[in-house]
Amino acid sequence: MRFLFVHGTGVRRERHDRLFAQVRERLTARFPGAAVDSCYWGDRFGATLGAGGRSVPGLRPGPQDAPDPADAETAAWALLFADPLCELRVLAEAGWQGADGGGGGGYGGGGEDPFAMPGVRSAGARVLQLLEGLPPEPPRTGDELGALLHGTGLAPGFAAALDSTARSAEAARAAERATGEPQARELATALARAVTAAALAAAGEEADCTGAERDRLVELLTARLGGDGRVPGARVAAVLGRLALRATTQPLLNARRGSLTVGATPVLGDILRYQSRGRELREFLHESIIAEPGPTVLIGHSLGGIALVDLLTLAAARGEAVPGAELLVTVGSQAPFLYELGALTALEPGAKLPYGFPRWLNVYDRHDVLAYLAGPVFPGDPRVSDHEVRSRQPFPACHSAYWKQDSLYERIEQAVAEAEIG
Repeated sequence: MRFLFVHGTGVRRERHDRLFAQVRERLTARFPGAAVDSCYWGDRFGATLGAGGRSVPGLRPGPQDAPDPADAETAAWALLFADPLCELRVLAEAGWQGADGGGGGGYGGGGEDPFAMPGVRSAGARVLQLLEGLPPEPPRTGDELGALLHGTGLAPGFAAALDSTARSAEAARAAERATGEPQARELATALARAVTAAALAAAGEEADCTGAERDRLVELLTARLGGDGRVPGARVAAVLGRLALRATTQPLLNARRGSLTVGATPVLGDILRYQSRGRELREFLHESIIAEPGPTVLIGHSLGGIALVDLLTLAAARGEAVPGAELLVTVGSQAPFLYELGALTALEPGAKLPYGFPRWLNVYDRHDVLAYLAGPVFPGDPRVSDHEVRSRQPFPACHSAYWKQDSLYERIEQAVAEAEIG
């Protein structure tokens, strides 16, 4: 009996040798008389940047890669998408340095007016009242705000964005501290940005909104709250913009896109290359399997499992089952998911595994987002079974943690016995 290990995506020689050493040690301990081989394909069939990465902006920094002032704005909106109330929260906690909103003198750090008359609503409270009175469903026609909301895909989430902002403790506290008109105008801008961010976050990928359209929404909302939408005037937005520039990932991506792309090329590139030129790898695997006579247990990790499923399915469908392939073990494999998507080369969605396809043990870890179940998508096929292992590791560590799990090898041993391979 022989075991043949087929590694997954992104693996190159050094990483392969470490993984295979683990696999060989544990299989040899359980099957002393078996041969344990590996089919290393990373260098020959893996992806590389054929033009040296010339297609990647930022790989070769130049004058055009100098910091862009717009980056701070983009980063600030990324922060607002994640937490639409963040600017209001700062105003609620820090308030304004002075009654004029300009940062000097005035009523002290808290922003409250010690001379305010009891029972008289603050300027900020009036702004909040205007927000609460905005129509949750502006008409599509005859109203620029409504037309813009519908045109950008934000209309479905606008009512909830209004309500969540108006009812928030952050808005109430910030309104309480906005005692003067300059402060109220800044509050109006912060509220408008919060509502817009909440609507954008709710729409997610369904949003079809440019930066200019987003800014126009803020202007229109600010004007309806008594502010001046054409004058940003929000010191807190400027501060958070600088903070976001440091805290969010976009500036990092801008600065390091080249190196990040090069680093990701083996993992993503191998998958894309296989989808377009997988035949070469499948032929290589076929040659490796039949190179030695006798029964073979095929163990494929990740993309290696996809290639083996394709190879065995195509061969069986031609009536030419791969000689010696008695058991297939896929580990952390996406083959079942690709089958559901209609992206598996060898099998259309809904089609059954052909006669001549071997027994298939599919091993997964529920925390591995690259591992899928085979049994439910091939219901009633006695050849297909799933087995769960738990490495207690988060993704992506769990995707490579299978090979040190005793339960994996115990289940392989059981599958070999069930297939009566000896």
